[in-house]
Amino acid sequence: MLVIKNTKIYTSAGTVHEKGDILIKDGKIEKVGGSIEADCEIIDGEGLITLPGLVDGHNHAASNMVNRKKQDFNEMSGNCVPQMDILYSIDFNSEDFKFYYKGGITTSGIIPGSGNVVGGVGVAIKGWGKSNKERVLRHPMALKMALGLNPKNAYGKQRQEAPMTRMSIAQIIIDTFRKAQEYMKKRELPENDPKRPVYNQGMENVCMVLRKEMPIKVHSEQFDMLMVFKIAEMFDINFTIEHGWGASDFYDDFSESKHLVGILFGPMSYMPRFPGEIGKQDPYSLIELDRRGVNCSLITDGPSFGAEALLLQGGEIIRSGGNVEKVIEMMTINPAKTMGVDKRIGSIEVGKDADFAIFQGMPCVDTNARVKYTLIDGEIVHKSKH
Repeated sequence: MLVIKNTKIYTSAGTVHEKGDILIKDGKIEKVGGSIEADCEIIDGEGLITLPGLVDGHNHAASNMVNRKKQDFNEMSGNCVPQMDILYSIDFNSEDFKFYYKGGITTSGIIPGSGNVVGGVGVAIKGWGKSNKERVLRHPMALKMALGLNPKNAYGKQRQEAPMTRMSIAQIIIDTFRKAQEYMKKRELPENDPKRPVYNQGMENVCMVLRKEMPIKVHSEQFDMLMVFKIAEMFDINFTIEHGWGASDFYDDFSESKHLVGILFGPMSYMPRFPGEIGKQDPYSLIELDRRGVNCSLITDGPSFGAEALLLQGGEIIRSGGNVEKVIEMMTINPAKTMGVDKRIGSIEVGKDADFAIFQGMPCVDTNARVKYTLIDGEIVHKSKH
């Protein structure tokens, strides 16, 4: 057992304990709040702030994504590769995981890159665990798709192949779902029927989306986003908007959609420019989207950026008038919900996994705030020396 004593607790479950204790047993949260006396290891949380372990819903870490010549996250043999599975590209021993949990991120949604229109399925995975199997929270977690500049450059500009335009991107996605609908229908035929197609992993992954067993995670920004809303209605599927720069132009579309699981915004790292792709940096849009009931999250888009990307973006939202508790939820329970793992992580509640980021200083408010401890499944995986 382990007790975190006398800490301020942001639960991401509607409650803030100004000063209280947390009891951890067998990797789970046993009790939250009040004074807890137990004969066990103690973390002195006096003057510290405890959050749920931070959750990054959009990450490409744990492989060679930064080295484009050696990267394992874009299967560039075709513009539509739904059969790909990012789990097979993840190095479970990568130092990337340590880099992130030192910054308070305990769970990442690791997904294929955005070189292809349809890139394959992703996984929700913890940064540490007693076994690789136990670290995987959900697999497959979502089917990655990408719009705009990335696939256009990778194929149209560099190869003179489709997609050369946004029209082509839309048609590739539409054709993929139509093929999957036909495949799903014919797979119901008797096994001895010659019209019954053989098993196809790519089509099976797309069919999971059609059955609403997982959403599509779509790299998109500015007016590209409208394409996703249209296609989701066409096929009655669920989706998330990834990056979402320029969301402030489409408040009504976001708040009225029946298929939107959430927006995962960021990273804010590019010089604003108008017009152009990635040109509208509007973190303030999450204030209004959250007010309208849209699930809003912040992302790192790692490994290009670390955990500090979450805190910097959260700080910008607060500077624009956002609420501190809401911003913490954007880094914890909200991304957990988009990945379908919120029953285990994302908030400090009895029965959930004992994942915590314990800060000295208020994250997103205090520029000197730093992670003092990170816990995953009740184990201290990081302790600051300072």
